[in-house]
Amino acid sequence: MLVHLKTLGCRLNEAELETWAQAFQKAGHGITQQPQDAHLVVLNSCAVTQDAARKSRNLIRRIHRDNPKAKLVVSGCYATLNQDEAASLLGVDMVVSNKDKDHLVEKALTELDMDTMPYLSTEPGEVSLFTRGRQRAFVKVQDGCRYRCTFCIVTVARGEEISRPVQAIIDEINTLHSQGIDEVILTGVHLGGYGSDLDENLVGLIKAILQDTAIPRLRLGSLEPWEFSDSFFDLFNNPRVMPHLHLPLQSGADSVLRRMARRTKTAEFTDIVNQLRAQVPQFNITTDIIVGFPGETEQEWQESFDFIKAIGFGHIHIFTYSRREGTKAATLPGQIAEPIKKQRSQQLHQLAETLKTQFYEANLGRTFPVLWEAYSEPLADGKQRVFGYTPNYLRVATEIPANESVENQTIPVTLTAVKDSYLLGELQR
Repeated sequence: MLVHLKTLGCRLNEAELETWAQAFQKAGHGITQQPQDAHLVVLNSCAVTQDAARKSRNLIRRIHRDNPKAKLVVSGCYATLNQDEAASLLGVDMVVSNKDKDHLVEKALTELDMDTMPYLSTEPGEVSLFTRGRQRAFVKVQDGCRYRCTFCIVTVARGEEISRPVQAIIDEINTLHSQGIDEVILTGVHLGGYGSDLDENLVGLIKAILQDTAIPRLRLGSLEPWEFSDSFFDLFNNPRVMPHLHLPLQSGADSVLRRMARRTKTAEFTDIVNQLRAQVPQFNITTDIIVGFPGETEQEWQESFDFIKAIGFGHIHIFTYSRREGTKAATLPGQIAEPIKKQRSQQLHQLAETLKTQFYEANLGRTFPVLWEAYSEPLADGKQRVFGYTPNYLRVATEIPANESVENQTIPVTLTAVKDSYLLGELQR
């Protein structure tokens, strides 16, 4: 049987896809990148915004339209929050809520009466990650969140915090590394809360990974900007820990942060950024910003805009606030008119592009080890353009002969020029 795995949303969804892919392969089934070839399609849906929920519904319809003979299993936050609606969509054979995700593969194979004759060896030579065209792996270390930010529906969908045992994570990383993976990204709904239910913590987990694995590159997923200890900053003295963090700020105005029930003030956020940049030159800080949160005055917006500009993020994910039933923010007064939200979003997008370009330019002339990926673009002169990422998460391209491959190799590159969405570099071999 061929299985196609699809996701919308966060890195945690990606990590869950990798786990499912390996479980399907272990059961003797194949992973295909082509949905039209699949006997079974699994979608990990998203509901972080109303738009994400809409995209989830549309994708379900498109998957069924493109391959009506395939069985379709839907999981994720949209499917959990809207289980009856998801189940009623044409083509959906099974809905698996977030609390049952660990049993998704078993449920799909048994309850859908799928053919269990092996399609390939239960010890595949090619890890599912490569089958899907990736050179790095997302490793889920925890689920759920104990906090209740007033805008967030994900904590409702994901439930309470549950952490994986340290040894289970180490074993997974060692398995991935033995299969050729050189970079893993630790993910979770509340990654910084890892171990709250196990008498463990994130720093201890990372130290254990560094000690008990040989994975060359360890990257962290989205981290809430609180609960950082001095020992956390010391982790970045190890070159195997990548100097990039995605720290969701959400607003640069303290009064808005209070209404959001965020646990970091702008002064504390500034201290975190300064410590990281003092630790590693050109440390890349990326973030999330919500535009048009209820009650956001023009003064608060300008205060937020000025703070974002002063921090100088390497990249900004911009979300226009949308009301989500079941969240406290949906009941707050002062809902912002759509034209104002659109205007502020456009203003912030312009700033984000400027800041990104400035960060790119600040890295020109530097040499970084780059993990090169499979994706390439053919050029007219018998060459190809290949892409990869620096440790501080800059997308880089270089040109090599069309008959050569650097896929999944880490080769240094000197950054020479800025393009629209990436940097150009020269290989140093």
